[in-house]
Amino acid sequence: MNRLSEAVPEPLNGLRLRLRLLKMAAPLFIAQIALMMQGIIDTLMAGRLSAEDVAGIGLGASIYFSVYIGLMGVQLALVPICARHYGAGDTQAIGLEVRQGYWLALLLAVPGCVVLGFTDLWLAVASPPDEVAVVTRPYLAAAAVGLPAALLFRNFHALAVSTSRPGLVMGLNLAMLVLKIPANLLFMHGFSVGAWLTVPALGGAGCGVATALLAWITVAAAALMLGFEPGLRRYRALVPARPSATWLRRVLKLGLPIGATQLVEVTSFTFMAIFLARQEAVVGASHQIAARLAGLTYMIGLALGTATSTLAAQALGAGSSSRARDIALTGLRLGAWAGLSTMALLFGFREPLAALFSTDPAVVAMAIPLVVVVCVFHFFDSAQTQITLVLRAWHVTGAPMFVHLAALWGVGLGGGWWLTYAYPATGGPGSQWLSGAAGFWVAGAVALALATAGVGWLLWWVWRDSTDSAARRPNH
Repeated sequence: MNRLSEAVPEPLNGLRLRLRLLKMAAPLFIAQIALMMQGIIDTLMAGRLSAEDVAGIGLGASIYFSVYIGLMGVQLALVPICARHYGAGDTQAIGLEVRQGYWLALLLAVPGCVVLGFTDLWLAVASPPDEVAVVTRPYLAAAAVGLPAALLFRNFHALAVSTSRPGLVMGLNLAMLVLKIPANLLFMHGFSVGAWLTVPALGGAGCGVATALLAWITVAAAALMLGFEPGLRRYRALVPARPSATWLRRVLKLGLPIGATQLVEVTSFTFMAIFLARQEAVVGASHQIAARLAGLTYMIGLALGTATSTLAAQALGAGSSSRARDIALTGLRLGAWAGLSTMALLFGFREPLAALFSTDPAVVAMAIPLVVVVCVFHFFDSAQTQITLVLRAWHVTGAPMFVHLAALWGVGLGGGWWLTYAYPATGGPGSQWLSGAAGFWVAGAVALALATAGVGWLLWWVWRDSTDSAARRPNH
């Protein structure tokens, strides 16, 4: 049976499609916010212990996040692949992809755990104070234990999203968010269970242990759903399967560029913070306010882009490229309106938003103009994210990787460095303001505008090429 009619109700270009996209994007957005909130909870709870605990888990989380995002990006190839099978009504193929995906997750976990396990290497590069390193080292060790579970869960995520059931992911993420605070309390302050189990107080590092434990609990809950939930059981995702080298080569060809793109995006953010570390504390604090707002608003475009890409891939699987283009264009227009609306809200509430994150007048004063730049930054960040995700529905991942590499690292970081540290020496217009964090944010906004133009051209080229191919195909 063709499942496309269940996933994308008619008319495809009307109000029902826009509502369908929003219905799918909303739980994805909530699921992503739930993950972000876990990090915020860690920071707030560690802040009650000491500044060293906050700094320790902050450094550990940054390292873990960079490693995880790069590895998880490879697995994102499963979403458009499974979505195409879903559009074609091929339940058996979806199950095969998911079962092979477990081997991919374990394969990716090996280098990930090794990299995280070499804590001395990371600490040598970061050179934190000894009291911070004491927290970061066990945090990274715990993160290495939880990494395989986090990667295995991406298989469930791919299955749920590609079959238009993102609410399952949202439910699990919200459940883990509820458990996060009590789990943190247990491991931060220690506990005993009778005379046979005693866990000492781990301080800030306990947040890492709690995260790893919850990651494995999430995988166990997902496995129960796969085994007993009627809508998921038909995919037979828990049936043992031997690894396939042919399957692995096919998926890696699509997934490795996605992982590289994800890594470029996340490091373009983390490197900004590193390059600004040499300036006074008020600069770093204002940058963090801008970064948190940009990270939060980024989730809107990510959710809409994922929903659009998934439904477009389902249409492609059903053999209708024209319907897929209609879905993509509708989603991109919806995303553009969402981006403009978010820009207006950020600009209108720039002062209270800056004050929400800090009580220091100097930090707030420096953050307000950064929030204005974030308005433009967000619009292009949302646009390039959504177009890049749509390209994945057509299995185009290599060229966008090079676009992001040139734009975000070349123009964003390279241009940001020049605007921040070289241009002010010339005494040119705005040089005093650009010597803070603004230079990197301005360069970042320009880089994202160029990335949007680049991936937009790629999408036009892919669609033109597919249209030309269809026109050259003989009629029967």
